[in-house]
Amino acid sequence: MRLHLVRHGRTPSNVEQVLDTTFPGAGLDAVGVAQAEALVRRFDGVPLEGLFVSDLPRTQQTISPLAAARGLEPTVLPGLREIQAGDEELSRDYGPYISVLRNWAVGDGRAAMPNGDSRASFFSRYDEAVATIGAAGHEHALLVSHGAALRMWVGATASGLDPGQAAHQVMGNTAVIVLEGEPGDWHFVSWDSGYDVAGSDGDPID
Repeated sequence: MRLHLVRHGRTPSNVEQVLDTTFPGAGLDAVGVAQAEALVRRFDGVPLEGLFVSDLPRTQQTISPLAAARGLEPTVLPGLREIQAGDEELSRDYGPYISVLRNWAVGDGRAAMPNGDSRASFFSRYDEAVATIGAAGHEHALLVSHGAALRMWVGATASGLDPGQAAHQVMGNTAVIVLEGEPGDWHFVSWDSGYDVAGSDGDPID
């Protein structure tokens, strides 16, 4: 199957560079809405059969125009939620969060955010969510998730792209990553940074 992984549209928390990982989180701002609407054009001609989102409303707002255009009902999978920041939630200092993620990227699961995700808990829930998508039997499926989660999961899971590359690739809001294969055997195809709407700026994590 071909799996399209999309980061949600821009939110005020992205602009203000605030860690925003828990429910419900900030919704899309005006630029984020425009980015969501632009996905209809960006996926023109792609035969999508299934749409999947996390349980944070910004992913559901992002998929809404494309879902309406295709007449598809998105499936909510809580496992696609952002890596939880725990005690660092709503911090403007990304340092401790990024430090933990760097350790995870090289396979060191000892570091964790206090009261947030561990490496094992994150990969368990994300792998389970993607396995659910794979079991649906679609040839082309699309999921909308979150910046840190997508970097971490794709970098650790897909052949053809190592964690270091994933960590340094630009991931704007509505960036699109394409993988081919099946759960347990994913191959990297492409990475579109997502900067196609005037007003997009920065590369905040969540």
